[in-house]
Amino acid sequence: MRAPISIVIPTLNAAAELGPCLAALTEGLQAGLIRELIVSDGGSGDGTLALAEAAGAVVVSGAPGRGAQVARGVAAAGGAWLLILHADTRLAPGWSAAVSAHLAGPSAGDLGRAGWFRLRFRGGGVPGRIVAGWANLRARLGLPYGDQGLLVPAALLARVGGYPALPLMEDVAVARLLRGQMAPLASVAETSAARYLAEGWLRRGARNLWLLARYLAGADPARLAREYGVKRGRP
Repeated sequence: MRAPISIVIPTLNAAAELGPCLAALTEGLQAGLIRELIVSDGGSGDGTLALAEAAGAVVVSGAPGRGAQVARGVAAAGGAWLLILHADTRLAPGWSAAVSAHLAGPSAGDLGRAGWFRLRFRGGGVPGRIVAGWANLRARLGLPYGDQGLLVPAALLARVGGYPALPLMEDVAVARLLRGQMAPLASVAETSAARYLAEGWLRRGARNLWLLARYLAGADPARLAREYGVKRGRP
């Protein structure tokens, strides 16, 4: 029997973060969980593709845009389950046991439940713990973000219409499609605090909340992306 999970990672000049992200996946190979690794690249000019190829990844290339990149990666995947990760996310040791338990439990089957990891920031200090706490609460209320990872049966994702190829808020869109069909995984996804540290925790947090509110109120994701100059596909 082939391993069940295709891992999909969108990248754009992610060489600085991709190596540790891939290293954290090794235990999944040892546990027999990973069928394939798909790196969906948006035109990197650094060493991202060399790292992906050295790791034995299938590389899918196209225009930048995280939603579209994930959608292209999903289209190339052959696993019964998909694990969608950002390039600056590192799964904590023991994640493979949590995923195995999810696959073997009530969520087993092609139309089982999706799962997400608890969020933690690298180098975030007290502000990072506060923001992560809010993010984990939001996820329990049905709205995990992409930096928490998404483990989802391929058949379930197809049934709800596939991964949204949006220029912004693609992770919110897919969470809304999967609402009521997600459960927390008993492990942690650790992500970079770099953007918060660069912009300031309050400023970045307020910006994210404002974007979310406008999107939920019906604003066009393409317009939001243009207004905020968002560069999608980045790690």
